[in-house]
Amino acid sequence: MQPSDVKGLLDARVDGCDFYIQGEGCNFQVIAVGDVFEGLSPVKRQQLIYGALSEEIASGALHAISIKAYTPSQWQNAPENSGA
Repeated sequence: MQPSDVKGLLDARVDGCDFYIQGEGCNFQVIAVGDVFEGLSPVKRQQLIYGALSEEIASGALHAISIKAYTPSQWQNAPENSGA
């Protein structure tokens, strides 16, 4: 699986988010940015992303996933967003 594959799955299954994916094989780092995370705890944010990828995780196509989820205003100050 490639980062573009993971991005395509997330784009199709989670509305209103931008995704930035790194990794290869079955190990990926996912950064998700969207208003959908407003008011959600960090655990709930991760559960939303894990839920969208549950089939691929269950099948073993995705094994290790690191998730960081931000609202757009949080993303403006996030260390990973060095291009803003």
